[in-house]
Amino acid sequence: MATIEECRAALDKLSDSMGRAEGDVRAAASMERSVSCHVTDLDVTFAGRLTGGRIEVRETHPGPPREKAQIRLAMAGDDLLALVDGELHFARAWASGRVRLEAGLRDLFQLRKLL
Repeated sequence: MATIEECRAALDKLSDSMGRAEGDVRAAASMERSVSCHVTDLDVTFAGRLTGGRIEVRETHPGPPREKAQIRLAMAGDDLLALVDGELHFARAWASGRVRLEAGLRDLFQLRKLL
């Protein structure tokens, strides 16, 4: 089972990758939105902002998200690590229910370029 530190490092790695993106991916990553990632098996939430093409985690707290972020992810820690490392395909994980993504319709259209 992934640790909180490994999950935080995975989010940092994802943020770094988004920061280096180009073209449509860069445009999608440049949205300004609140974001949360609930790691279900650890019952911890990373909350912050998608800003400047990066994810800025501003707080980590136990339990589900305290506030409704504009972009909300939920998954097990091992799935987060596998997604960021390219070992798990997002669309398959989402279709099977391993990953939950909630956002407004416009945001979902933009996010599909990232995922």
